[in-house]
Amino acid sequence: MRIYVPATLDELDTAVVGRVTRWPVGPRGAHAVTGALAAELADADDEGREYAAFLAAADDSLSLIAARPGAAPVRVVVSADVEDDVVADGAAGGATSAVQVLRDLPDVPLAAVHVDEPAAAEDVRAVLAAVDADDDEALADAVQRVTDRDLLWYDPSEVHQIPRP
Repeated sequence: MRIYVPATLDELDTAVVGRVTRWPVGPRGAHAVTGALAAELADADDEGREYAAFLAAADDSLSLIAARPGAAPVRVVVSADVEDDVVADGAAGGATSAVQVLRDLPDVPLAAVHVDEPAAAEDVRAVLAAVDADDDEALADAVQRVTDRDLLWYDPSEVHQIPRP
């Protein structure tokens, strides 16, 4: 199963780059094409469903950045393939793509890493500031600017070369 793991750049410091780049994924939330997502997007193709799960992970990355003072203010999504039995559907009321990684996976081979360009840091900071200020109008504007940006694709071997803002 392909999972999309929301992350922060500093978390990727533990990735081991080699013939296959590996990164520890412990019990944590992620996103995938679940039965619920497939039902919700019944008219979409597989690629569309994967993209929806990916975007949900990018949104969750904002929450991780907010919870980690000092984390680089750019969204990060790590794509990895895992066995189906290491994930379970996420909590009720969450995104239909939400899954929970059930146990420590100390050595997951990465499929890709997606990161905002450094210039997006200003927009991510604006989202965080609007949340702190409880300013719904500013939040909507900042979220729109962030979500209008595409995350850049990096080969897993480039994980330690990703530019930081």
